[in-house]
Amino acid sequence: MRKKTSSTMSKDWPVLKRVMGLAQPFRNLLWVSVLLGILSALLTSVRPWLTQVMVDDYIVSYDKEGLQKMAIIVGVILLLEFLSKYLFSFYTSDLGQSVIRYLRVKVFNHVASMRLRFFDKTPIGIVTTRTINDVEAVSNIFSEGFITIISDVLTFVVVIAFMFSINWQLALACIVTFPFIIWSTYIFKEAVKDSFNEVREKVAQMNAFVQEYIAGMRVVQVFNAQDRSFEKFNLINKEHKIANLKSVWYFSIFFPLVEIILSIAVAIMLWFGARLIITPGSMVEVGIFIAFYQYLNLAFRPLRMLADKFNTLQMGIVAADRVFKILDTNEKIEDNGHFIPQKVLGKIEFKDVWFSYNDIDFVLRGISFIVEPGQSIALVGATGSGKTSTINILNRFYEIQKGEILVDDISIKEYQLSALRFSIGVVMQDVFLFSGSIFENITLKNPNIEREKVITAAKLVGAHDFIMDMPNAYDYNVMERGATLSVGQRQLISFIRVLVYNPSILVLDEATSSVDTESEIMIQNAIEKLVKGRTSIIIAHRLSTIQHSDKIIVLDKGEIKEIGTHTSLLEKEDGYYRNLVEMQFAH
Repeated sequence: MRKKTSSTMSKDWPVLKRVMGLAQPFRNLLWVSVLLGILSALLTSVRPWLTQVMVDDYIVSYDKEGLQKMAIIVGVILLLEFLSKYLFSFYTSDLGQSVIRYLRVKVFNHVASMRLRFFDKTPIGIVTTRTINDVEAVSNIFSEGFITIISDVLTFVVVIAFMFSINWQLALACIVTFPFIIWSTYIFKEAVKDSFNEVREKVAQMNAFVQEYIAGMRVVQVFNAQDRSFEKFNLINKEHKIANLKSVWYFSIFFPLVEIILSIAVAIMLWFGARLIITPGSMVEVGIFIAFYQYLNLAFRPLRMLADKFNTLQMGIVAADRVFKILDTNEKIEDNGHFIPQKVLGKIEFKDVWFSYNDIDFVLRGISFIVEPGQSIALVGATGSGKTSTINILNRFYEIQKGEILVDDISIKEYQLSALRFSIGVVMQDVFLFSGSIFENITLKNPNIEREKVITAAKLVGAHDFIMDMPNAYDYNVMERGATLSVGQRQLISFIRVLVYNPSILVLDEATSSVDTESEIMIQNAIEKLVKGRTSIIIAHRLSTIQHSDKIIVLDKGEIKEIGTHTSLLEKEDGYYRNLVEMQFAH
């Protein structure tokens, strides 16, 4: 147990030090909180002594005038104690909330800048738990943990000092039970810490499960899997309940045990104090008993709460460690480029590019091609041939292992990342719309895009009429993921989104693969207007949509098999492209 505790402490101290470093921008709040904690401890410890003085010096001697003065002093001390504790609680909470606001923004910005590979292997529910729940737990280090523990320990030390200054013999008798309460506190702290860790893990699992299944609820209902989903959720929920009940069980034992030990301490104090009183020449008076009874309660209160607060601190440290692991995850795309072009012409060149998602299994092998400014090329091939991977690395969503990608004869790594992505517009197969209005989903809340520009773009792609038919038109709320719109409508909105940003390079990833014939005609018209005057890369499932491309690149298992026009590729007997066309039209 000792080795485990020592190891835990050696791991916790660097994390705690790093957490306290987060308070650096709010150091004035930190120091005010510490000073208020010290003041509160001193005022709390003075009160029993004043009670003793009132009893022994004024009540026993019937000094009414002196008693009134002491009552005023005690009232002032009580008022100051109330104010100090109120301000201490307020400022520590303010400090905790300030820190987590700062930390949450830092975590969110870090997560938002991560490469897609991080999200490929990390469940969204886990990231959500780290960003919301765990960051929230960090605030408890300030409001209920570290600073409060310092205040409680100081209160305990000052109380013991007062007790020994009043009567060292009676003080020794009173602290006989302290080793038992300290030992009980330690056992309780270790037991509850394990149960709290288990609770946090179950919360993360529950968040991940709920997020995933709510997002995929349509699939769950289509395949009538509600009962199986409920059984799995019920199991996770049951495990979460059991973990919580463990901590409740420890609390239900610890607090009554503390009350029993306190009662024993009071009994010892009364018994030993009575023996001192009947001892000839004893200086023990009635007021000392009252003061010591109050001091015992004041000494036991921080001891009783320290276990809970240590666990609050421990849980805050555990949560902080998880948050710091997210912040320390080196999945951020290096943005060391400084080139910001005034205008991108749109020339694209791949030079012997090799790419793998896991640095082992290459999905692109030696890809080389050139797209001249204003040209339209199509990427075709069977599923898994590397089409989407090609456009993902063009945007630097993923980094390549070998080779080089150039835009206007300049390596994309030399571009400032935001400038590169601003120049490339992407229309994805699975259009993601946020909960909000159509206008907000088109502009992505960019204040520089005016409504007139959005309306002009909508008219250009043929989407204005259906938007105007919606309640509130451009202010119509599409709900989460655009649930109230059809696939074709969502696709058209994504075209408007690209058009208002006016990119020099356009990428269309399976833009017509999931729409009906009527929507496909509208989308084809929109595509023709979008690609005009722009370099465009089109990935198409339906080969009939890319017949007029300037160049068609045929991929198979990550390699380029053929490059040419629709006509020239069809002329090749037993060619890859010709076989793809024949298989598609055979169906």
